[in-house]
Amino acid sequence: MASSSAAYARNSKPITERKQPKIVKNLSKIEPRKLGVGLVAGCCLALLTYISLAKLFSIYSPVFDISRTLSKSTSSPSGTLVETVSIPNSNSSSSLSKEPDESATINELFDSKKTEDDPVLDIPVPKETDRVQDNAPKGTQSTTLRDSNSKTDFPQFYDKETPKVQTESKIACDENSKDEGFPYARPTVCEMTGDLRISPNEKSVYLVSSSQSTVFDQNGEKKVRPYARKDDFLMPSVVEVTVKSVKPEFELPKCTKRYHVPAVIFSVAGYTGNFFHDMTDVLIPLFLTTSHFKGEVQYFITNFKPYWVNRYQPILSKLSNYDVINFDEDKEVHCFPQGFLGLIRDRDLIIYPNPTRNPRNYSMVDFTRFLRSALSLKRDRPIILGESPKMKPRMLIISREGTRKLLNQKEVVAMAEDLGFDVILKEATRSELSSYAELVNSCDVLLAVHGAGLTNQIFLPTEAVLVQIVPWGKMDWMATNFYGQPARDMKLRYVEYYIDKEESTLMEKYPKDHIVFTDPMAIHAQGWGSLSEIIMKQDVRVNLTRFKPSLLQALDFLQE
Repeated sequence: MASSSAAYARNSKPITERKQPKIVKNLSKIEPRKLGVGLVAGCCLALLTYISLAKLFSIYSPVFDISRTLSKSTSSPSGTLVETVSIPNSNSSSSLSKEPDESATINELFDSKKTEDDPVLDIPVPKETDRVQDNAPKGTQSTTLRDSNSKTDFPQFYDKETPKVQTESKIACDENSKDEGFPYARPTVCEMTGDLRISPNEKSVYLVSSSQSTVFDQNGEKKVRPYARKDDFLMPSVVEVTVKSVKPEFELPKCTKRYHVPAVIFSVAGYTGNFFHDMTDVLIPLFLTTSHFKGEVQYFITNFKPYWVNRYQPILSKLSNYDVINFDEDKEVHCFPQGFLGLIRDRDLIIYPNPTRNPRNYSMVDFTRFLRSALSLKRDRPIILGESPKMKPRMLIISREGTRKLLNQKEVVAMAEDLGFDVILKEATRSELSSYAELVNSCDVLLAVHGAGLTNQIFLPTEAVLVQIVPWGKMDWMATNFYGQPARDMKLRYVEYYIDKEESTLMEKYPKDHIVFTDPMAIHAQGWGSLSEIIMKQDVRVNLTRFKPSLLQALDFLQE
């Protein structure tokens, strides 16, 4: 090592005196020691240069990433949603913005973490500068939502424009929903996704799409009366709502409120006010259509009835977290990613599995369980005879003051008490809903003559007993389909008693050879008008001897 240093010193001359080095064509002629020193020095210099450049690049790489992101964002076409890109730091890798595929579905475009039971569509959470102040304008919905990631409360609506999704809006309508053996056709119900703009003032829903569905007529419109019973007699009284297909480049109503939840527009016209129809035409269809949204849904009601909304507020508020909007008077333009016009329904007081109408396989047991929760009803099972010897089974007899009265109800009460029942006699009035529901729920047996009062079976505990007294006149189909089969589907025990013609007041109105006795089905064939005027206007006086086994059967059911 020392000799090589001395040789280097002897050969060292000022740079001006050195001769230009000759190009060495054969490296093998170079001394190995000199070659090793040169290679080591070169490698060290290259390593130092690489480290310096790497540090320099890491300082400026965020700037390069941001520049590329901004360049891509500004070059995106108007109305295209660009995925969010966070500014990277020196310890994280950058991610470029990415435009969504135009063929993607709405659920794919939105960054939502949903399950099969919660298909609510989300729009991007607005920035802090886009939030509506807590003191929202008078008359607007003030309910707030919570983002599960940020834990920050956001209003249900956004007054400022939010990014729009470049995707095709879609509409699908169920037009043919009549079951074999069931004479009542279901009305049209339409489901829409995409860019929906609801303008109650115009009685319209604007569906923004560059293409037009075959659902629309030649004018690009679809008219629907959103009442969940297709009845030609009453449909003209239902507010008609028009869905209009509009292309994005046309002038559109400006959104005054934006929502991240679905919208549902339905009517409470028709036969509402009758408890049976309140359930079959509105509340059960509403449950079937929206319960899977778990409260994250906004209702619009046409043919608005304040007393109806107040009466059923406990149920409505259990199905939706937000105050209903009066479609008849509202002046805003509400924008949604999804919506229903009309309600999905099944039969009366019956919910069957169906791949399109009921893909989640809800049942009437689910509905009654939901009602007990909504109305805070305590009992889910009736008394079992023998478990508590001092307790009597409780029976509610619904008294009627109009038609189909039980004329000897006092005698029926006395006989039931002799058999061991604790009997309550009460009319099914339109009083406060919760109190009457609580009364029914406290009972083990519900007894009534065929009529809307039997709808109160929905409040009975599971496995309680329903006793229906069926009037004269071939009422078999109505008795079974309106109340008998629903009772079985609710997991109730069911007893029916068909009266003889001698137990009907029709014997006092018509001769024995009248068609009502000889061929009652001929009256059915004449339609509801004749049926309601003749058969439905009878009263009942049961033969106590014939009727007693029905009460004993109810007792037997409570021993199981």
